[in-house]
Amino acid sequence: MTQSIRLATPADVPTIISFIHELADYEKMGDQVKVTETLLNTWVFEKKTARVLIAMADETPVGFALFFYHFSTFEGRAGLYIEDIYIQEAYRGFGLGKKLFQTLAKIALDEECARIEWSCLDWNTPSIAFYLSLGAKPMNGWTVYRLEKPAFEILAKK
Repeated sequence: MTQSIRLATPADVPTIISFIHELADYEKMGDQVKVTETLLNTWVFEKKTARVLIAMADETPVGFALFFYHFSTFEGRAGLYIEDIYIQEAYRGFGLGKKLFQTLAKIALDEECARIEWSCLDWNTPSIAFYLSLGAKPMNGWTVYRLEKPAFEILAKK
């Protein structure tokens, strides 16, 4: 199997949407997906708020990584935040996930980023084992907090 990683283009939007739905189903959150092709195209390709890598097997898209930049005040430089990374089940175990991470690491090095970060569901032990095998460390003692739109709408009006 020939493997490669490439940057996504607007023509990949339907494929990325499909991967997002597959990932959401895997994470048991399929009912939470609200993304549309228009939204993804606007935010990723027009507003350029994120970038997407596509994992290819024999010229067929089989996975993706969506990432963006965050800023570390302590480090004084940006880092990469991986929002989602996904390889279709039939293509797992062939090194494509590692290739995605290698590509992200090269981007982070080229752009002088301080770190690469992401979140993982606690029950997702196969992914956790994979991340640990790459040398990743869990950030014990940190809890992710989120303000969803209804809450931040109320907050903004105060």
